[in-house]
Amino acid sequence: MIQVRQALTQAGYHLVEEDDTRTQGLRVREVPDGAMVTWSGSDAFTALASDQHGATSYSLRAIVQVAVSGLLLHQGQTVTETADENALLVTAPDTQPTRA
Repeated sequence: MIQVRQALTQAGYHLVEEDDTRTQGLRVREVPDGAMVTWSGSDAFTALASDQHGATSYSLRAIVQVAVSGLLLHQGQTVTETADENALLVTAPDTQPTRA
């Protein structure tokens, strides 16, 4: 989990503390298989993005997930989208995840 946090912060991502439920943003939490990365956008960000032609909250989530997964894959991590598509499971290259 430390490598995931370091890679994201070095790339310029601002991480929200895991126990901070009021602040929107990117979170990394430890899970048995590795690290779980989730993102939630603020109402202001969603409103700003909705002014852009074709932007939806789903497309914004997809953009964030592609950027984060691309970075972590480049760092040698194994990244799997969860079944509900709301998070990324990050495991070390030699670790096989159980069902997310």
